[in-house]
Amino acid sequence: MATGTLRGFMWRFSFIFLLKLKTISCQQFSISFQQPSGCGVQSYFDVSSLSCVKCGPNQISSKSGLTCECQTGFRVLVSNGASITCQQCPDSNQGVTHDGYGCIRCPGSVGENGKCQCPKGSVLVERDGNGNPLNEARCEECSGIEPAFSAPDTTGNRCVRCEDSFINSSQSCVCGTLNILAGGMCFPPNNLPTSVAPNVIFAQLATPVPSVWFSSFMYSSAAACLLFSNRTACQTLGNICVMNMHSSSTITNDACGLYNTIYRATAAQGSSQDITYWRSNLPWLYYGEQPGLASQALQTEPLPVGFSFKGAQKNTNIALLAAVYSVRGEFLRWESIGGGNLQLCPDIPTRQQSAFTFGTAYKQSCVLSVSELLIGYPEPVFYDVFLVIQKAQEDRRLLAVPLLNLNQQYNGQFINKGSNINNWYLTRRLMLVDTLSGREKSLSSIPRVIRVASNIKIGFQLVPNTQKGQVYPPLMTVAYSDIPITDPNTQTVTVSFSLEYTMDQNEARIKTDIALGVLGGVAVVHSLLKTASWKRRIASPLIDLQTIMKFLVFYAGDLANVFFIITVGTGLYWLIFFKAQQFVSVLLPLPTQEERFVIYVGCAFALKTVQFLHKLFVQLSVDIFFIDWERPRGKASKPVEGSGETKCQASPVSIWRTYFVANEWNEIQTIRKISPTFQVIAVLFFLEVVGFSNLAFRDPSSNLHRSPEVYTPSYSLILRYGVASAMWLCIGLIQIIFFTVFHERFVEDKIRQFVDLCSISNISVLLLSHRCFGYYIHGRSVHGHADTNMDEMNTNLKREAENLCGQRGLLPNSDAQTFQISITNCLRAQYDRIIDPINRRNGPSRLVDASANPCEQSTKAYHTMNRFLGSVIDHAHREMDYIVKDKLLFERLIGMEFLEPLDKSIFYNDDSHSFTDVLYYGNEAVLLIFDTLFFCVVDLGSQNFILAAVLTYLQQLIFRLIRNGIGRRNLANKTLVDKRFLI
Repeated sequence: MATGTLRGFMWRFSFIFLLKLKTISCQQFSISFQQPSGCGVQSYFDVSSLSCVKCGPNQISSKSGLTCECQTGFRVLVSNGASITCQQCPDSNQGVTHDGYGCIRCPGSVGENGKCQCPKGSVLVERDGNGNPLNEARCEECSGIEPAFSAPDTTGNRCVRCEDSFINSSQSCVCGTLNILAGGMCFPPNNLPTSVAPNVIFAQLATPVPSVWFSSFMYSSAAACLLFSNRTACQTLGNICVMNMHSSSTITNDACGLYNTIYRATAAQGSSQDITYWRSNLPWLYYGEQPGLASQALQTEPLPVGFSFKGAQKNTNIALLAAVYSVRGEFLRWESIGGGNLQLCPDIPTRQQSAFTFGTAYKQSCVLSVSELLIGYPEPVFYDVFLVIQKAQEDRRLLAVPLLNLNQQYNGQFINKGSNINNWYLTRRLMLVDTLSGREKSLSSIPRVIRVASNIKIGFQLVPNTQKGQVYPPLMTVAYSDIPITDPNTQTVTVSFSLEYTMDQNEARIKTDIALGVLGGVAVVHSLLKTASWKRRIASPLIDLQTIMKFLVFYAGDLANVFFIITVGTGLYWLIFFKAQQFVSVLLPLPTQEERFVIYVGCAFALKTVQFLHKLFVQLSVDIFFIDWERPRGKASKPVEGSGETKCQASPVSIWRTYFVANEWNEIQTIRKISPTFQVIAVLFFLEVVGFSNLAFRDPSSNLHRSPEVYTPSYSLILRYGVASAMWLCIGLIQIIFFTVFHERFVEDKIRQFVDLCSISNISVLLLSHRCFGYYIHGRSVHGHADTNMDEMNTNLKREAENLCGQRGLLPNSDAQTFQISITNCLRAQYDRIIDPINRRNGPSRLVDASANPCEQSTKAYHTMNRFLGSVIDHAHREMDYIVKDKLLFERLIGMEFLEPLDKSIFYNDDSHSFTDVLYYGNEAVLLIFDTLFFCVVDLGSQNFILAAVLTYLQQLIFRLIRNGIGRRNLANKTLVDKRFLI
């Protein structure tokens, strides 16, 4: 016992010790986080220990924060490369030398930095010609006249030749009183306004910001450009205009106003590259000053080369080249567009390069940190974009790509945000990120506002009726976002880059409208015929509200078919002609242009739903009765209650045959020509596993499988609908053909089996889908009896197989067992009188006879109806007699009977078993289209084929349960068969 206790104690002690040891070891490998900016003035950041270390005596931290330097007035006494020792200069009139290692008497005053200061125009000399330090520093004046023309450099340590503008303006290094000094340059009097507007227009914030960059370089750049034809200065002025969004007004002292002034003043210099809008020495910023020039530039002349998706002449490469300039107007390089230079969002190069594959609807968007933009773009870079046109065996030509700046203003109004191309003002040159113009105090300060190209879009428009893939010049549209800087570490901006391809859709829209009008007119006529047929079948000549509602329901179904035909045809048209074309002749509608198509699909689904629910209601309210032809085959003795005597009565006829037929009818109510489960699985297999869903992407690729590294564009709703509807319809039609041609013929035909069952069971079926119209299945046995034993049943079947008995048809020597029937009002009235007590029992309680026994009432009504209908079929009632005839072909086509059953009912021979119209089986087209539309509508809303398939299957299951449940109840009520026997 003691040993066990000791062992447990040792285990617990060891566990606690190891846990403590692990905690200590983790603490040994952790350090506190420190950074240079947090070390303070008296400490520096040690890059070896990654911690702050205190500086020595008389030392402070350097600007970088990584070393220490001597305080003001102290020189370096000892330095070993790792540390320094500082000593104060002994005399107050001494300053620290420029290199920081000595003290020297100053010829004048000592500056705030502890070093000697010289007057303007002089340089400080601390060593002689051999490099020996002087006892006292000297201030040597630079000679600003000919031939020296010298002035101190920016450091003030040596004399250099002064700027050419001083020499040209005043023949010295001093800018005369009549001249204008600006930006470190000297300009003679000129027509440019000397007072410039240095404000940057941030229209989204409604707050102009005075820019130190504008105030420092705007006038000097404009003057140097105008007076000296300085190309770099001209480029700088153009860049400032671009930073101000190409905006202009009636004033002439802003950046773009100065540019336009110079543009008009230098008209005599001619143009560059024979382009009217490109003035010599100036950057090309505008496509003229008059409205309406945009359409001339974009829609007048197509590109000399065409694009093709397939074949030996395949050409899908969009080659763009850009001339890149710095903010100071320096030409940096020619740069191929691609690989992320215009795409701010990071991604792998292969996906970024997919943007420049013609026909691929590329769009990339992301959220960027403002702090990263401030670090990565200290100065803006400017791009003049060109499209490379390369013909076979010819030199490369560059076509300027016009720019539509959505932030451009004129007199404070945005001029490019409308859709009318004739009101646009096209420009050139763009930038991506501007963190410079928003700096107010100094060029090194944090900007108050930055500007980011948040949306860049390159658009191509297809030439109408082209067969060679010709397009008009592309248009680059850019929108900028103005971001006030508050907390850069938490601020973000959303940016996007996209390519868009359009064509004139007016012709396709007109053709769709014509098809909709023509087919809609046909639908009206067809609905009127169905309404007239319905009126004749209910024997009602009056046009009332019910008639109008019935017409609207019929028209809803026909119009749904019209919309379905148009939408499926449209989807297949774009799928086939866009994906299979060699030379580009059609381009997909834009997402905004697909809205009308989606409305058509929604209308088709809504109207088809109305038709489907109407069909379901009709099937659930059909009148049905089973006529039992079986007669008693003998008499049986039955004791009389109370007297002890027996009485001979006819042998009862078994009801089980009726129950059996009723159950079979109940089973075939929802059978279909397709398997819904197989339909859903097959469609999902082909769309998701085989990869047919990849055909719906907005690109010219017809590949069913894609690499994960390849850019995946967005789906086209039209293509997605076309693929989904075509797949659902194809698999459904294949199932229907297989079911009709093979399964029904060689495996099982439940409809014909039901008709055979009626004959064997000696039971006929009367179906009334309308008040005076319905169907009749003649099931009277040719053997006279069906309520028999197995031996007699087998004998009867053998005699029938050997043609030793009569035929099953209603008429002698006829096999016709199924009929469409038009009955007279007299027959219908008698039918209603017999069934009325039962209907009242199912109605309001005030109409029910409380003294009547429901079971006896049902039994009595059943026998009465059975005898009545049997006598009608046997022509026992002259006033309710009938004739048998064939329907005319035209009657079959329009679904309407020309003859009215005034005196006699009419039985039309029906070999096509059209009584299935009251079953799912006979409405497969409606069900298939409804399922197709339901699947496609869910998919268009969710962009998920799996979800659409699951919901479609659930929808089918729910409606099948409703049809079975309510149909079973209706069958029990109308046939007077107890629903407990309907399994």
